[in-house]
Amino acid sequence: MKSNDALRILSELTAYQWGMVTSAQASMHGITRLNLSRLTEAEHLNRLAHGVYKDSGAPSNQFEDLRAVWLSTDPKVMGEQRIQNYAHGVVVAGTSAAHLHEVGDLWADHHEFVSPKRRQSQRREIRYRQRTLSPRDVTLAHGLPTMTVERTLADLVEEVGDLSLVADTLRDAAFKRTLDLERLRELLSPLAERNGFKRRDGNALLNRLLETAGLDADAVARRVAADSSLGSRVAASYLGNLSKADLDHLVTTPEMQKSMRSFQESMAKMLQGALWRETPALSASVHASMTNLMNSGAFDTITKSLTAELARSDAIRRLTDDWGKSLSDRIASSPEILREIRSPQNVDHDDPA
Repeated sequence: MKSNDALRILSELTAYQWGMVTSAQASMHGITRLNLSRLTEAEHLNRLAHGVYKDSGAPSNQFEDLRAVWLSTDPKVMGEQRIQNYAHGVVVAGTSAAHLHEVGDLWADHHEFVSPKRRQSQRREIRYRQRTLSPRDVTLAHGLPTMTVERTLADLVEEVGDLSLVADTLRDAAFKRTLDLERLRELLSPLAERNGFKRRDGNALLNRLLETAGLDADAVARRVAADSSLGSRVAASYLGNLSKADLDHLVTTPEMQKSMRSFQESMAKMLQGALWRETPALSASVHASMTNLMNSGAFDTITKSLTAELARSDAIRRLTDDWGKSLSDRIASSPEILREIRSPQNVDHDDPA
């Protein structure tokens, strides 16, 4: 076949395969290995892998080696056709899947695949494992059929074995997307016993990975509390979702009592400052009555009365902003306050909610 005719046919074949074509696909359209060799010598094609060529004018990609090898695993079938039923064919797995998802740092010197049928290869760059995957555990990543992130993490636990390395990958994944922890827990269950946990205790294994990755609840709470602005927003959002029963429990906890006392002292100072700005004439009387106010049980009543009087001024707006920030900052710096109201002893069993 003339080179111009071969190039025309190849352009049609490569258009839907990242600019690539296998020698088997080319042969089915009358293009011989000799044609491919001559086109490669003329720099119209680049040889990427065993039996896989790429149009020299097609853009390169960090995943082109993996794509070329995947095409070579079923060289006669067009990639477009394979992707239509991708969950039941050759799927990228393990460290190769982590690479496609761009999480972790577990690069290997070979490409990993799973297949429902037994496969073997003498090529060192390919490793096959026989495995039938649920369609829910397969997705397309950069155009290739790939284990989902959750299935990839479970596969790494099984194949790599070092939980600290898998935890690093889990942390990367959690920062990039929302993980389906329930599905991950299910996938980890068969691996729990071999990793030192009770048989099929996927929850314990997942918790260990989260803890190692610094993603457990306590670690997250500490990081949130360390950022004053973020901690305040989280605490304010949390408070906004609490029920009346939750709030009743919250204000009776010892830690909250301490916080409220501190808050009242701050409130008195802020109230005095707000009144001074708005009504200087009241400053002296407010200052004189603050001590008695703090020691009386009428604090809430007096505050409400003052609020009503100041409702038409800017003072109450500034006062409310300061109050909310003070309370949320306090809770953000002591996340255990929020956990305490959710503890079993604080649950009202007569509350249908």
